[in-house]
Order: sequence, then structure tokens, then C-alpha cells
Amino acid sequence: MTNEKNWSVSIVIDEHDGRTRATARLRADDKAELTGSGLARLNPADTDVPAIGDELATARALADLAHQLIEATAADIEEVTKQPTDLYS
Repeated sequence: MTNEKNWSVSIVIDEHDGRTRATARLRADDKAELTGSGLARLNPADTDVPAIGDELATARALADLAHQLIEATAADIEEVTKQPTDLYS
């Protein structure tokens, strides 16, 4: 018997005045929603390629989201075990 869970991440990207912002929202079946954010800015000396700003801002938003998920997991483990944990080593 499979116990399938469905988690989804939605990413919203907006651009304004040479800056790109991405927001990544994680929705899990039984967890509170987590939101990560990432920014990218166009260097005035660079060619404007919007897709690159989208990619960088999204990567940063996902990295922020991953960090928050690790922190939430560590807090959950510590709550159950009553011991400090380090998920980064």
C-alpha cells in the first residue's frame, strides 16, 4: 500500500526597474506554507537578458525555501527528541 503525499511549489516572478524578484511557496499536505524569496538585479554594464534574472531570482528563492525547510525539520526533530540537532553536517 502506497502512502502518497503531494507537495507543490509555485513560483511567482516579477520585474521592475532592472530588478527581478521571485517568490517560491511550498504547500504540503499537513504543513504550514513556507515562502522563500530571491532577488536579482541587472548590472548596468551587462546585456539585459530577462531569462537570466528570472533564473537567478528563482534559484535564490528556492535556496531560501530549502533553508527554511531544513530549519523547520530541525525544529520538529528537536521537539520529538528533546535533543539539539544539526542537519547541516
